[in-house]
Amino acid sequence: MKKSRFSEEQIIGILKEQQAGLPVAEICRRHGISDATFYTWRSRFGGMEVSDARRLKALDEENRKLKKLLAEAMLDVATLREAPGKKLLTPGARRTAVSWAIEEKGYSQRRACGLIGLEPKTYRYASTRGDDAAVRVRLRSLAGERRRFGYRRLLILLRREGLALNHKKLFRLYREERLSVRKRGGRKRALGTRAPAAVPQEPNQRWSLDFVSDTLDDGRRFRILVVVDDCTRECLALVVDTSLSGQRVARELDRIIKDRGKPLMIVSDNGTELTSHAILRWQEERAVEWHHIAPGKPQQNGFVESLNGRLRDECLNEHLFRSLPAARTIIEAWRVDYNTCRPHTSLGGLTPNAFATRSKQDQNQNGLWL
Repeated sequence: MKKSRFSEEQIIGILKEQQAGLPVAEICRRHGISDATFYTWRSRFGGMEVSDARRLKALDEENRKLKKLLAEAMLDVATLREAPGKKLLTPGARRTAVSWAIEEKGYSQRRACGLIGLEPKTYRYASTRGDDAAVRVRLRSLAGERRRFGYRRLLILLRREGLALNHKKLFRLYREERLSVRKRGGRKRALGTRAPAAVPQEPNQRWSLDFVSDTLDDGRRFRILVVVDDCTRECLALVVDTSLSGQRVARELDRIIKDRGKPLMIVSDNGTELTSHAILRWQEERAVEWHHIAPGKPQQNGFVESLNGRLRDECLNEHLFRSLPAARTIIEAWRVDYNTCRPHTSLGGLTPNAFATRSKQDQNQNGLWL
């Protein structure tokens, strides 16, 4: 708005000249104004003093500021409603919204940053971080091969290949690539405190046995005998068949003992196959101590239960078995991979075979391995 040549004080002084008796034409000629301007002044400032004019000017200025603030607030509300993205939670999303407000709505950078809630220096920051394209490609490839592996096990596999990565950086890439593994179902956990199971310090000190069931694609059920060494976490056997009696379990244990040696103790539940006369006779003949866990307490046989969970999650749930020979082939391949390739977090990222080899070397150095 064009600023007037006359202040409020001067205008009131001119109006008082007319009140003093001077003709309007003489006043307009003397001050260089038109009759319309004079009468406009009189309609606005007639009968006012200088203090009243100043007060009116302050009110007009405050009213102008309030109108401006209201217009800006309404514009900000409309801009936020039209902003791209539903939730501006990350700096990247906020930076995109600020750029949109500047380009599409004509906001200044500072005002747009204040509206979105982003510091101007954060908006202007230019990242020097690389895109890690090679790591991302390899990470996606490994996640495709190991669909049930989380980022920690994938990190171990990448480090085996010589990639030096911080776990926090890998987790960021893992999330950005949307590779998170969805947990499958849960089970109720026992409440309260209990003493942790003692971990054997030598191989063949204690084995654990259990059974796992699954079905073929034609609906026929089959069972899997799972045998694990509690010290090295090696999966000693995954015996697949439609029926596994106590005599069959005894034969499979003899086969494992022939290749590996005799255990001092075997832990199992109270299943009919594992409490049969065949098993009782076998343990007496082999002089092997057999411990049955308490009924309804699978946590007392936690090592083999953990292996059962990995077996079902990474193998049984991932394949459709068309025949019993195909199931044996696939499950045995998974057992070999579990022992030789899959990192075990409770063993410091080593595989069970690597841990067993290292333990054997340590025992030989100490002269304790028989």
